[in-house]
Amino acid sequence: MSQPASTPSTAGAQAALCLGALGVVFGDIGTSPLYAFRECLAHVDPAQRTAGILGVLSLIVWALLFEVSWKYLGFVMRADNRGEGGIFALLALTHGERGRERPGVDRKFTFMLLFGAALLYGDGVITPAISVLGAAEGFSSFNPNLTPMVPAIACVILIALFWVQHKGSKTIGAWFGPIMLLWFATLAGLGLWHLFEAPEVLRALDPRHGMRFLAAHPGQATAVLGSVILAITGAEALYADMGHFGLKAISRGWYFAALPGLVLNYFGQGAYALAHPGSTEHPFFALAPAGLPRLALIALSITAAAIASQALISGVFSLTRQAIQLGYFPRLKVLHTNAEQVGQIYLPLVNAALGLATLGVVLFFKSSANLTIAYGIAVTGTMVVTTFAFFRVTRRRWQWPLWQAALLCGSFAAFDLVFFGANLHKFVDGGWLPIAIALGVLAIMHTWKSGRTEIFQRVYGNNVTETELTSIARSQHVTRVGGCAVFMVGSPQGTPVALLHHVKANRCLHQTVILLSIMTEEVPSVPETDRFELREIGEGIWRAVGHYGYMESPDVTALMVRLKERGLVVNAQTATFFFNREMIITGGGAPMWEWQKNLYAFLSRNARPAKDYYQITPSQIIEIGLPIQL
Repeated sequence: MSQPASTPSTAGAQAALCLGALGVVFGDIGTSPLYAFRECLAHVDPAQRTAGILGVLSLIVWALLFEVSWKYLGFVMRADNRGEGGIFALLALTHGERGRERPGVDRKFTFMLLFGAALLYGDGVITPAISVLGAAEGFSSFNPNLTPMVPAIACVILIALFWVQHKGSKTIGAWFGPIMLLWFATLAGLGLWHLFEAPEVLRALDPRHGMRFLAAHPGQATAVLGSVILAITGAEALYADMGHFGLKAISRGWYFAALPGLVLNYFGQGAYALAHPGSTEHPFFALAPAGLPRLALIALSITAAAIASQALISGVFSLTRQAIQLGYFPRLKVLHTNAEQVGQIYLPLVNAALGLATLGVVLFFKSSANLTIAYGIAVTGTMVVTTFAFFRVTRRRWQWPLWQAALLCGSFAAFDLVFFGANLHKFVDGGWLPIAIALGVLAIMHTWKSGRTEIFQRVYGNNVTETELTSIARSQHVTRVGGCAVFMVGSPQGTPVALLHHVKANRCLHQTVILLSIMTEEVPSVPETDRFELREIGEGIWRAVGHYGYMESPDVTALMVRLKERGLVVNAQTATFFFNREMIITGGGAPMWEWQKNLYAFLSRNARPAKDYYQITPSQIIEIGLPIQL
């Protein structure tokens, strides 16, 4: 367990981190009041309105306290990988001390974590849609004649949101924190104002009201819990974004701003519902007086929804880059939008896919009420996966006794599985959507990893040793020419096929030959002191290894500068880089399904070439074709 080494210690820096966390981490859960209580209220029996509202409020408040305060802030977020959190951090933490489990168990566990990561893509599609739709529905409260225009308004907002992604969040990010602070202050203020209309809602702080409500209405329990989960969507974002702000800043932002604002607003909506039993208005927007105040609330809601969406979009970008670095996703174009912050990136293809999928969801479901049907399964599924992964961390990494780990994680699992089960009834009506998205992403990740593993074995399985390579270099049949040749190698021990093909075809070899491997470590970032290794093989042949974390992008040009720093006389501007260009042929004996072979061939053809991913000048590159039959 550790915290980021660079966590500022001054009060001003900590305050800035807390403010930044409000703008990035709490966007999703912070906009839940737009639709969560309204959906819960729909399951309350009008004949038992008071007991129903108290029960719903009690369930919402204690769900927030248990899932966010107890589970994530109290325990899960202490399982960090050098300050970074999220699914892939848990995957890295649980890969230590192999051999204590059967390989098959490790593979199944990894597959489960990949599915949890894939579910976040479904969440990344639905969250912008439901948040922006929920905010845009405020126009219906302002002017009922605008109701038919709500989906179109939401689409315009989303198009603008996805279009500005290429500009990065450096400029607009500075506004996120203050706006979300204003948002939570507004939530608290409006809730506190209406609390005086029916102060008896404070009785909902007693958890027994929630238990009594579920016991008295067993037939509605599933539907109610399926709506209550809407209040805690975004809890996973606290863990995923921990590396940007640290546990302390996120905890302070939660307890001093987000939690009070959310609880007071939910109680305010409950008080309004009790004081106006016949009202058909949206319980959230009805908290603001009609006219300009309500219009101002609508504008602030849309801004907050856009910020919530931005957080999920950026999270998907970060998750995709981690998957690429760990070998679970094809190489894609990654653009850095801020030279001072390596974490601020933009992936054009992912952004376009997310944007089109989100617009399709808005046009298909048309309202946040309809979209809540599809919401919940992805969120609760990710929570369940996190719980099981955390249990594995406590046992394998922290060496907890079985009874202690089982007792704590068992309580987490009981909570998560109850909510997961309560959302399964949504599957037929729309819950299939995030599952379908997750399965599609999982198929890509599993196929790409399987294909890369098979190719790696084919290319480097029967490899030429370093001793044999120096013998080839000394051969009188091989002419040594001036200059430097860099051959990209997938393994620090391997000899690239491109080099052998080059020698066989041209009967020559450069005076200086560098076998360069780029290795991705299971840590977020690698210290500069451990970035580069260089070893002489002999006959002018050197082996170099560049180490990067899964949150970093490799830069071969920068590594070439390090060669000169180590005393190797090379000219990075005139060096020639040799790559294998794989040409995949299906129909072979590889242990993959035929559809996987075809999918891998398609992904390989359309993946960003390694020469572009490694930031090398195109004029210095030579690619050698390598037909491989899977």
